[in-house]
Order: sequence, then C-alpha cells, then structure tokens
Amino acid sequence: MSVKSQETNMRRLAELLSQDLGYIYGERESGPNGAKKTFLNLGKVFLRALAKDLGLRDAKITSNPAGIAVSGDCSLIGMWENNGIYVDISQPGLGGSRVLLYRTTRNIRDYSGGRNNFLTLDDLRKLSYPALLDKLGALRKEGGTHERFDRAA
Repeated sequence: MSVKSQETNMRRLAELLSQDLGYIYGERESGPNGAKKTFLNLGKVFLRALAKDLGLRDAKITSNPAGIAVSGDCSLIGMWENNGIYVDISQPGLGGSRVLLYRTTRNIRDYSGGRNNFLTLDDLRKLSYPALLDKLGALRKEGGTHERFDRAA
C-alpha cells in the first residue's frame, strides 16, 4: 500500500476514533455495525500494510468487536529476527486521547511485552506515515529491552 494511502487510513482512523463507536445508533445489537464496523475493517487493513512496511517476518492481525458500550480494538503482533512489536488501536474509555498502544515483544504470543508507549488522536491526525514507521521501527533496535511498566502520558 502506498504512503499516501496509509496516511489517508491514519486520518480516517483518527476521525472514526473521535466518534462514539460504542453506540450503535439504533442498529441491531448482535454485532458491530456502522462506524464501529468500519473502524474494525479499516484497522485491520491499516495494520496489515503496517506489518509489511515494518518488515515483520511473521505477523498476526486480529480484531475484537467487544460489546456495544466500547469501540472494540484491532491489534498486530509481529516478529523481526530478535524481537517483535505489539500494536493495538482502540478508543479509550472515559474520554482519553491515547488511541494507539505499542510495545516490544519477545515472541508472537507475548501479550504483556515491554514498556507501553502511546500515540494520541492528534498524533494520528498529524504524523506522516514515514514518521510513524520510524517511531515504531525504533523498537526493533531495542532488541532485548522488555522491562514491564507503563509510561505516564
């Protein structure tokens, strides 16, 4: 996927995540509908291209619609040679602005990984896609760094 397409996807994700995705607007409650369904689909498309652009040799992309009161989330876990990355995109509860979580992983099943890092809605609106790749790709250089603690935003 092109840089321009991925930047468009970033902006569209920011737009969707700034809406109330937990509300289904009168549609059926049996699954994701409307903007929530669009978010989950676009999130998977974005993360598939991101995995390729980051040069991950093994990657798993998933989405979880969760319940009607939340946005659900899309996640990527993938491996380079010596370490990996976990990326999760979701709408924060209680009006927060941190929408993209990323951290190092030791293996494809490491869901606790290293230190949490976050990007905000504003970051998704303003960052260029190459800048995002640089920020996430920097975790590749961390190699064996997997201390576990949350960084305050």
